[in-house]
Parts: sequence; structure tokens; C-alpha cells
Amino acid sequence: MEPGMKTITVIVTLLFLMLSKSEQTGGVYQYELNLINGEKISLSEFEGDVLLIVNTASECGYTRQYSGLQKLYEQYSDKGLKILGFPANNFGGQEPGTDEEIAQFCEMNFGVKFPLFSRISVRGDDQHPLFTMLTNVENPDFTGDISWNFEKFLIDRNGNLVRRFKSNVEPDSEELLSAVDALL
Repeated sequence: MEPGMKTITVIVTLLFLMLSKSEQTGGVYQYELNLINGEKISLSEFEGDVLLIVNTASECGYTRQYSGLQKLYEQYSDKGLKILGFPANNFGGQEPGTDEEIAQFCEMNFGVKFPLFSRISVRGDDQHPLFTMLTNVENPDFTGDISWNFEKFLIDRNGNLVRRFKSNVEPDSEELLSAVDALL
């Protein structure tokens, strides 16, 4: 192969790999979901923001994290952090309520103002495609199934998953706050 052709082949291969990686990690904007009030919304509306996507539940030992998530939202939303809560009933039946009941619970008990979405499945045969993508994208922390409520996925301003945190990582932990600060 001629040197010029070899260079073109390398460039095309690199571009293909970059596009493939972008499709895998930048894919959060392709999803349309229902907010907890039933309104359909595209995650592309959050393009340019840093996102913290959290699978939530109202009857979990970690439910108190709603307070920390709301505080984080209040502190950082003006800087571009958006917290997106996704109620799910995948673990021990800990989110049995209707969307209306979940919204009321979160407002009354924790003053939640960040966007909550309609209850979805984050694991199993009926897993929502957003969470299929999030649990399979390579990141520096871990991949694979969500193991419990309140796992957190940190997405950069370009829609790429950059960190993933287990349920026991509190919203005000140094680990999570420093990762958020690095993206803002």
C-alpha cells in the first residue's frame, strides 16, 4: 500500500473508532422519556449540562439521599448540574407507588425540585434502553447491572458517562463532589 493510502486508511479507521465510541458514550441524548407528570421530554433538552442520573425508590434505606440530591441540585444547578431521578421498582418492591404518589412523597418529604421521571425498569428483561446503555458503557468505575437503588451515573456536558457511583456513595461525599466540580 502506498504511504498516502496508508495514512488515509489510518485516519478513516480512527474516525470510525471515535464515532463508535461517541455513539456508545454520548447516547443519553437520543432517549425520550416521560416526566413524572406524564409530559414527554427528550434528554437532548439537557445537552450542554452535566447530568447526575439516579435510579431512586421511596421505601429504601437510601431514600434519605433525596435530601442530599436536592441540596446538590440547589447548590450546583446554576452552574450547569442537572439531577435526573428515575424511580424504579426493581429492588425489593421499594417503589410500589404510582407516579402521582411518588411525586407527592418526594415533594412532601424531601422538597424535591429536580426532574423526576415516570417509574421505569432499570434492570432485567424490561430494562429501559437508557439504563441498558448506561450499565454497559466502559467507565473508570465499573460496568454491569445496577445492584440497588440510588446508583448514580455522572454524565459530562457532551453526554458521555464519565463516572458511576454505588448506592452507598452519598450525594455530599468528597468523591462525588470532586467529580462534579471537575466537570463544571
